[in-house]
Amino acid sequence: MPQHASNTRVCRDCDGFATAAITTGTRHTDGTRATLRVTCPTCKGTGHTTLAAVVRAGR
Repeated sequence: MPQHASNTRVCRDCDGFATAAITTGTRHTDGTRATLRVTCPTCKGTGHTTLAAVVRAGR
């Protein structure tokens, strides 16, 4: 019997790539690059979004 994968919602702002490493252009004394880790503010670094509550607008 086939197994169905769970259908998790991917964050629309980061497309599932929740954390990015950005180089600052400087190097440490051992020669490695100095980087900053930045997380997506919408999903807070998870890459997935929660199901929003249904809002009914109109009359």
